[in-house]
Amino acid sequence: MIVTLTLNPSLDRTIEVGSLTRGTVIRAAAAHLDPGGKGVNVSRALLANQVRSCAVVPFGGDEGRQLVSLLSSEGIEMITVPVAGTTRSNVALAEPDGTVTKINEPGTALSPAELDTIAEAVLGAASSADWVVASGSLPPEVPADVYARLCERFSEAGINVAVDTSGPALVAALAEAPALVKPNREELGEATGIVISSLGDAIKAAENLRARGAGTVLASLGADGAILLQDDQIWYGQCPVAEPRSTVGAGDAMLAGFLAGGARGESALIEALAWATAAVGLPGSRMPSPHHIHRDDVRVTGADPALPLRSGG
Repeated sequence: MIVTLTLNPSLDRTIEVGSLTRGTVIRAAAAHLDPGGKGVNVSRALLANQVRSCAVVPFGGDEGRQLVSLLSSEGIEMITVPVAGTTRSNVALAEPDGTVTKINEPGTALSPAELDTIAEAVLGAASSADWVVASGSLPPEVPADVYARLCERFSEAGINVAVDTSGPALVAALAEAPALVKPNREELGEATGIVISSLGDAIKAAENLRARGAGTVLASLGADGAILLQDDQIWYGQCPVAEPRSTVGAGDAMLAGFLAGGARGESALIEALAWATAAVGLPGSRMPSPHHIHRDDVRVTGADPALPLRSGG
């Protein structure tokens, strides 16, 4: 069982447009409203593939009640924690070539008492769990070391912790030796100060994160695939996308696939890339089901440090 924690969940509205031009009236081709937040998406992807998970979700206001209603309608197993603030709403504008422009609200502050209640809910749910996934941005006024403190509590309870966040929250979490971190290319560079323009740069940055405490690093590189650094080995994988529709949630599908695939070695990387690629081919933040996932399309090769990465990753 995999427990997910999303401190800053959201309602995600994705609007498909022919092209995005500032200052004009744009007619939408389609629109989708989905429950959002990185941990929420991990649970949604796991559920779509018959892997049990439990999502711990703080919620508040009308938007929060709508979020819980959407999750319930999808059949998500969850523990909801009411908070004083209002759950945020995000908007994504998706163009036909897969380019996505996101507008994310900051979210609602969480008090120390609310954070303690959330942590206790995770510990209660995780008594029989293999992993806790702590992921996503932090709400306003929540200290940057919150994932580090949660990681310490969960690790002391003997629970494997995967952290998927960015900026100071990611850097602080490294000190508590999470079993797994899953940065993207931009987050790798931000956390290490390394400009990521080649596969060698990405590997160097991932090695830096491991030296600072991360047990395993699964780093998504956008259209260039992903690298996995685990124990003393490095794997590099790619999977082409025939018709990209939306990258929203693709990284969350990658993490879900990796954990569902056993979180070890080449086979788990193949699962991660297959799930992520399938998500990119779906509208909005829909998560892929088994019939969307094509593992045979994934190629895992030796990691050539000289390989240049495409601009924008």
